Amino acid sequence: MNAHDLALGLLLLLVALLYSSVGHAGASGYLAAMALFDLAPAQMKPTALVLNAAVAAIGTFNFWRAGWFRWRLFWPFALTSIPAAFVGGAITLPDFYYRPLVGAVLVYSAVRLLLPVPATESEPAPPALPLALVAGVLLGLLSGLTGVGGGIFLSPLVVLAGWGRVREASGVAAPFILVNSLAGLAGRGLATGALPAATPLWLGTVLAGGALGSWLGSRRLPVRSIRRLLAVVLFLAGGKMLLAAG
Repeated sequence: MNAHDLALGLLLLLVALLYSSVGHAGASGYLAAMALFDLAPAQMKPTALVLNAAVAAIGTFNFWRAGWFRWRLFWPFALTSIPAAFVGGAITLPDFYYRPLVGAVLVYSAVRLLLPVPATESEPAPPALPLALVAGVLLGLLSGLTGVGGGIFLSPLVVLAGWGRVREASGVAAPFILVNSLAGLAGRGLATGALPAATPLWLGTVLAGGALGSWLGSRRLPVRSIRRLLAVVLFLAGGKMLLAAG
């Protein structure tokens, strides 16, 4: 291992810590970090999927153990998102179309999350089954098109629509990312590019960051802090897509 690999590993650790604290796994952050370090494009996507699945697995365990996973809220989205992610992964749209759209949605969601929550906020209620199934298709398509696990779209949707509390949204986002990342790996395989030699090192760093971040997010950080962190994540991801489209 060289200094270049170690420096990238530290950056990946920070990305994993931030994203996992809000139930995400960091795929968009990993891709951005690897691009900054000039990793070969053919290696970036499979590497990001491997790292994403690993961090999502840890997040799933920590949020489940803390009691924030809601099966009723999770399964309708996952049921339709997995096959839709396969379809989305096979579609290549010009950046001109989907990057500005997704970027605008993420930035809008971040702004909404920064607004104060009304004191009389109603009790969360899961969405109607048909609505959740349709949303799963759309989220799966977005996941496949953008190459991320989809949790970055699901968690703000759950919170803003009143389908779950902030930690419940994080507890659902982590396994949602996990199943979609595994589906992406199964669909793409690793034939699109060999994993870099430093992948075990980077896997270790993101596992450490993911373990600490998801533990803090599921047990220690106050809800307001999690909302702010989620907004930061959405701003970063949305801004990245908008800038890339410019």
